[in-house]
Amino acid sequence: MASDDARLSDWAKNISPSPTLAVDSKAKALKAEGKDVCGFGAGEPDFDTPNFIKQACEEALRAGQTKYCPAPGLLALRKALVEKYERDNAMSGIDFSQVVVSPGGKYSCYLAILATCGPGDEVIIPAPYWVSYPEMVKLAGATPKTIFAGDDQGFKMTPDQLRNAITPATKLVILNSPSNPTGAIYTPSEIEALVEVVIEKDILLMSDEIYEYLLYDGAKHLSPASISKEAADRTITVAGFSKTFSMTGWRLGTLVAPPAIAKAVASIQSQTSSNATTFAQFGALAALENPDAAKAAIDSMLAVFDKRRIKLLDGLNAIDGITCQRAQGAFYLFPNIKGLGMDSTSFASKLLEEKLVAVVPGIGFGADDYMRLSYATSDEVIDKGLERLTDFCANLG
Repeated sequence: MASDDARLSDWAKNISPSPTLAVDSKAKALKAEGKDVCGFGAGEPDFDTPNFIKQACEEALRAGQTKYCPAPGLLALRKALVEKYERDNAMSGIDFSQVVVSPGGKYSCYLAILATCGPGDEVIIPAPYWVSYPEMVKLAGATPKTIFAGDDQGFKMTPDQLRNAITPATKLVILNSPSNPTGAIYTPSEIEALVEVVIEKDILLMSDEIYEYLLYDGAKHLSPASISKEAADRTITVAGFSKTFSMTGWRLGTLVAPPAIAKAVASIQSQTSSNATTFAQFGALAALENPDAAKAAIDSMLAVFDKRRIKLLDGLNAIDGITCQRAQGAFYLFPNIKGLGMDSTSFASKLLEEKLVAVVPGIGFGADDYMRLSYATSDEVIDKGLERLTDFCANLG
C-alpha cells in the first residue's frame, strides 16, 4: 500500500499552512482551555458586521435568494462595484464584465495568479509579504521571487529594486498597499514610479487593495489602474468586503481586470467554487448602495483602530531591543526584534508558552527579524499584552 505522502500531489506537498491562521487557532484553543491569552494574531476586525448589511442579507434569505447566481457575481453588485471604482478610485472605462465577485479576497488573489501564471513564469513579491502570496504562486506552478524591503526603507520596494529583479521569465508583480503585515502605504508618487517600470517592462501587476479604506495620518490611497490606460491594461485590482466592513466570515472578494483576464477568472471560478454565496452578495450590495451608512461604520471603526495603533506603537517602542515603524494603514504593526537576539519563531513560541501572548513570527512574512501584531483587539488586551511582553523581553538572556 502506498504511503500517505506518496498519495499527495507535488503541489500539495510543496504548500505550507498559513502561519497566521495557525497562531490564531492555537490562541483560541488555549482560551478554550480557560487560559488568559492576549491574542495579537487575528487578521480580522473585532467589530460586528454593520446591522444594515446583515439586514439586507436576512431580507435576501427571506426572499428566497438561496440559489446559484452567475459565476462572476450578481449583476447588480458588479455594476455597483463599477460605480464604486469610478467614484472612490478614479478608475474609468470599466465594464461590469471586467468585475468578478469571488468567495473571499484570498480567492480573488489566487484566481488572478492562476489565470495569468504557470510553470516557467516568475512572480515578483516584495517582502515582507502576506503569507499566502508565495504559496498561491507555487500552487499555480509558477516561481515566487522575493525582493526584501525592510524598515530601513519603510517596508517599500523601490523602482530600481523592481527593475533589477525583472527577467524574461517575469510575468507578474504583486503590490499590497496598505500592507499586511507592515501597515505601510506607498504614496501616490511611489505607486506611479513603480507603474512606470511595469509599463516599461510590459509585465502584469496584481494590486491587492483589501485595506484601501483603513488609512491614518492623512495617508492617501492610489489605485495603480487609475493612472493611465496603459496601467489599467496591465493591472488586476483585487479587494473585498472583509476588512472594510468586518465581513471576514462572509467570504466576499472582488476583482477588476482587463477583459481577457476577467473572462478567464470567471471561467476558472465557474469550474471551482461556482459562485460566491448568493445571499451574502446582497449584504455587500447594501454596503455599496448606502454610502452614508457605510462611511459612518468605517469612520467609527477607524477612530478606535487609530487610538489602539498609537497605544500599541508607543508601548512597543518603549521596550528595550524592539523598534517599530509607525504604520499608516490596515491594523497591524511589524516591530523589529533583532535587538533581542532571537529568531521570530523561537520568540513567538516562547512568548506564548511563558506569557500567553500570541504574535505571528515574521518568518512567515519573509522577514525573520520581525513579528506581526494586530491591534484589531481590545484596549484591555493591548494593555495586558504590552505589560507581559515588556516583562518577557526584560528577562530574556
